[in-house]
Amino acid sequence: MNDILVMVLAGGKGTRLRPLTSDRAKPAVPFGGRYRIIDFVLSNFVNSGFFKIKVLTQYKSDSLNNHLSRGWQLAQFLGQYVDPVPAQQRRGPHWFAGSADAIYQNLNLIADEDPEDICVFGADHIYMMDIRQMARFHRETNAHLSVAAIPVPIEEGFQFGILEIDEDHRIVSFQEKPENPQPMPGNPDYCLASMGNYIFRTDALIDEVIRDADDEGSSHDFGKNIIAPMVENDAYDCRVYDFSENVIPGQQMRSLNYWRDVGTIDAYWEASMDLVSAEPEFDLYNHRWPIRSHYPHFPPAKFVHDDPTKNRVGTAIDSIVAEGCIVSGGTIRSCILFPRVRVNSFSSIEDSVLFEGVDIGRRALIRRAIIEKDVIIPPDTVIGFDEEDDAERFTISDNGIVVIPKGYEFN
Repeated sequence: MNDILVMVLAGGKGTRLRPLTSDRAKPAVPFGGRYRIIDFVLSNFVNSGFFKIKVLTQYKSDSLNNHLSRGWQLAQFLGQYVDPVPAQQRRGPHWFAGSADAIYQNLNLIADEDPEDICVFGADHIYMMDIRQMARFHRETNAHLSVAAIPVPIEEGFQFGILEIDEDHRIVSFQEKPENPQPMPGNPDYCLASMGNYIFRTDALIDEVIRDADDEGSSHDFGKNIIAPMVENDAYDCRVYDFSENVIPGQQMRSLNYWRDVGTIDAYWEASMDLVSAEPEFDLYNHRWPIRSHYPHFPPAKFVHDDPTKNRVGTAIDSIVAEGCIVSGGTIRSCILFPRVRVNSFSSIEDSVLFEGVDIGRRALIRRAIIEKDVIIPPDTVIGFDEEDDAERFTISDNGIVVIPKGYEFN
């Protein structure tokens, strides 16, 4: 795969994920107890044997850049790298005007590497994928563009780019977030959604981003302004790669075809809950396809106090507990605890995600919540039981998930 360059689009604001994205880019949002969202796409590439990776950043990228520099150092001696590339105004006095413009402003990276093909992938989805299989499909079909796609319920299709294909997997139409998605042939309950993962023949990508840059009326969106025109242009052969055919070594059947766009608080919470059951829908414990990240040097997690007569037992049930955590006489159930979380005596936490450094006071009762980094929850606090009371203090999602933002101070 040395003749393929990877360009990961990691500049998104993630406005629908606020307040989790108030101080960080969406790809830098913590996920799964010890990872960042971007770790999933990077792990997929590295596990697949792709080692020339450019990460295009823009919005509030400091924590993302720090994470990449600390956790994603490859073997430079062998020409391997994961390079963060900030917006530099290379084509004029403006930042990236869209995902297509991000590629256009970094055409110098393509010229330096002179690759045969280019992978352009998003940085904000949760999934496992052997990208070698998609690359083989791309080259065997001699396509100018290959788009990874997955069926989604038709009522959710308005959130995605929707594809129509023929019997040879050629794309015959592409609609960006249509109000009335076109159903799949023979399956009216589902439509075929783009995963935001593309492989281009290099010359085709260069021609298209230059054309788009010259269009003053363009929004420079990859789906609407690059993919759709290529599909409509008979000079290009555009194909769909069927993600359902992708096989990961060691993958459990229940995790096949798992892909989540964690673009909202509810989607983020639901994807987090997919991790914690005894047989999780998305299994992080496949040693043949590890999710890689930056690992801080904290001590192991600890569970203390065993006094059932006083209901003071440190207990975790159906939960993920990262290093450095102390569950001290409290109970957590169906939760994800990031490093250095402390849960004090007589407290009860259910169906929640606690970011690094959270401290839960004694006798606190919390359920269906996401608590940001370093927040201190006072003793006797109740969250997730009275929606009206919670709404006066915190952000609440459409499905009732309570989010306590970073820096929040209780009265």
